[in-house]
Amino acid sequence: MMVYLLRYDTELLAERLKFVPLHKDQKIWDKVIMLLFFTAGIGLYLIPGFDVVRYEWSESLPLWMRVLAMLVHLPCFVLLAWVMRENTYLSQVVKIDEERGHKVITTGPYALVRHPMYIVIIVILFAVPVALGSRFALILTMFLTVLLIVRTYLEDRTLHAELEGYPEYAKKTPYRLIPGIW
Repeated sequence: MMVYLLRYDTELLAERLKFVPLHKDQKIWDKVIMLLFFTAGIGLYLIPGFDVVRYEWSESLPLWMRVLAMLVHLPCFVLLAWVMRENTYLSQVVKIDEERGHKVITTGPYALVRHPMYIVIIVILFAVPVALGSRFALILTMFLTVLLIVRTYLEDRTLHAELEGYPEYAKKTPYRLIPGIW
């Protein structure tokens, strides 16, 4: 995906590579959620080391589960690439990118759900601790998932209010994350 973005969408690449996801027009609620997500996300990689390797807080998950979780990563990365290819406005912060003529994307995975990247990230959030064999890290995954669901709700509300054409798109594509459910 990096090679694709380097060749076809350097603006999106620059946006996605920002280490600190902050913007002057970013909503306060988004700053709080991203700070919590970033901080807790570090724990998603630290806790398994303590849980499975260092202190053995819990019994490691079975090998078949860990292998399956590793295999889940591959289609997730393909789906993330598809999302990025379709949506050049895919910022790390909730904002309307007026400088680049931000418009509603209705093609590819966006024809199925309004926030396809978040559902892929949620799957990856569960796959990481399972792949690392950590039961305790799954608790943190649930917290991170709740943060993403709250962010999805608030981002969707913002897009309804601020992005031209989004309410019409939402009527045609009624589901935020999971078709037929929400």
